[in-house]
Amino acid sequence: MFQERTNLLQKKLKEMHFDCFLVTEPTNRFYLSGFSGDDGVLLITAKNQYLITDWRFERQIQQECPNWKLCLTRNYLQEVCQLAQKLNLTALAFEDSLSYANYGFLDENFPGDLAAVTQIIEQLRSVKEPAEIQVLKRSCQIAGKGYLAVLDLMKNNSAALTELALSHYLDGFMLKQGASGKSFTTIVASGEHSTWPHATATNQLIGQNTMVTLDFGYFYHGYTSDVTRTFAIGPQTTEFRELYQLVLKAQQATIQAIVPGVMGSKLDKIGRGIITQAGYGKYFNHGMGHGIGLAIHELPNVGQRFTDQLFPGQIITIEPGVYVPGIGGVRIEDDILVTETGYEVLTDFDRQYHEL
Repeated sequence: MFQERTNLLQKKLKEMHFDCFLVTEPTNRFYLSGFSGDDGVLLITAKNQYLITDWRFERQIQQECPNWKLCLTRNYLQEVCQLAQKLNLTALAFEDSLSYANYGFLDENFPGDLAAVTQIIEQLRSVKEPAEIQVLKRSCQIAGKGYLAVLDLMKNNSAALTELALSHYLDGFMLKQGASGKSFTTIVASGEHSTWPHATATNQLIGQNTMVTLDFGYFYHGYTSDVTRTFAIGPQTTEFRELYQLVLKAQQATIQAIVPGVMGSKLDKIGRGIITQAGYGKYFNHGMGHGIGLAIHELPNVGQRFTDQLFPGQIITIEPGVYVPGIGGVRIEDDILVTETGYEVLTDFDRQYHEL
């Protein structure tokens, strides 16, 4: 699996007319090599692959990635330059997230030309292999268990909880289900906080007759889900109930348009058009979705500005939201696998409107 990914990158190298590629992003380093340590770089040439790190990881690397040529040092970029000199490498591609200081070192010491490249490995990562899809499906299944546990807790708990307490409860529940950790800070936003798209959980009590937005993602065997659900504690206004149904309608129409080849901007236009036509366009102030996988935000992008075409094997979120001050906020988010003929909803669990 890891070797096949490296082979694909080597093919890309040839197409881009580089003779080596420097990988510094930790997630990309793991994706290509399987090395789970927290420090080091990869240097990939047309025929060889080098993992450059320090002595702390020597035995770990022997187990995790025995097919890589190991260079042990504390001066990673110096080692890159020395290898380039030894191997007569003259054209280095590097990830555009490289720091200015590290670029400056390479510019002074690399014996050839340098060029920043954008999202080359990320494009490879966006199309999931069958084994990755199976892990992501499991990640989404346990997310469903987490949401149902939250509904059960809120339905049967007579004492009011704070947003933070509910957030911590879900975090703990997901760890017991096999998740290794959260991929972002779990959002619990109640009442007026629900009108903040990226609110953080606070010590505010979740009182009666209030709405709650729950946005969460957890890693399972390295891959993360990303789900949002909105529900209410007690009766809400007619306008809020209508907002919920509007967002759900927009989401379902967008999902139903997913096929290989469709552009992210077209999907955004479908859902956003429904919300705008209902008079709430100005209250939908973020993109329609994004890819997920080893990171919580990956390619492809799904938004007004993005012409990314979807390919089978990609997994994206669809997450329209409407946030009206004084009324409340609603977001519904699901994780969708693009298939050869359309789509498969991986987070296919309760999204009906609840007033608990």
